[in-house]
Amino acid sequence: MHKPGIQMLVRATTAVSVMIASAACGGGHQDPATTAPSATASPDTSVYTAELEKSDLPWSGSPSPYNAVAKLDDGRRVALHYLRGKGLVEQHYSPTAKAWTEPRVIYRTKTDACQGIHLRTKNGTVAAIADFGSYCYDGEPPTESIAAVGTGGLTEWSVDVTKDFDGWERATVSSDGQQVVFGRDSTLRWSRADGFERQ
Repeated sequence: MHKPGIQMLVRATTAVSVMIASAACGGGHQDPATTAPSATASPDTSVYTAELEKSDLPWSGSPSPYNAVAKLDDGRRVALHYLRGKGLVEQHYSPTAKAWTEPRVIYRTKTDACQGIHLRTKNGTVAAIADFGSYCYDGEPPTESIAAVGTGGLTEWSVDVTKDFDGWERATVSSDGQQVVFGRDSTLRWSRADGFERQ
């Protein structure tokens, strides 16, 4: 049964000690919930000093579905992985600094990881699908289905949680990066202007 989701905005608390400027990064900071001409218009205030980390969940074979990496149009990369007892963890990479940000949890839960992580990117917007469930290892469906969207410098992520749902099958990002549609039997929409809206 599809129950209403819980919406929250995850804000990063990273110190602004390193700023990487590029031709695409002009102007002042923009709130991710406001409409902007480009999803990458805000300056990059992330600190890049880390190596890429991986999920600590066992998986036989390669690649593990508990790790996902996607490349953005501007050469940056974003990676998400599951971490036991913590939840969904994010890092992003700067080709200029040649390093990753420190791992940070964008959805915190102690529930077991369920199914793989799926990423879609377009024009600086990253859409992620992830799932958690109390008995997923025994074949039960997810109990926490995550739809997450990161934009701009990827320091802030919008996260929607749908309880007791089979999980989103797909995420489609619009060509301008301003909207994302998550779909299964129902539809969840996200826009830079309005955030998440359930239909």
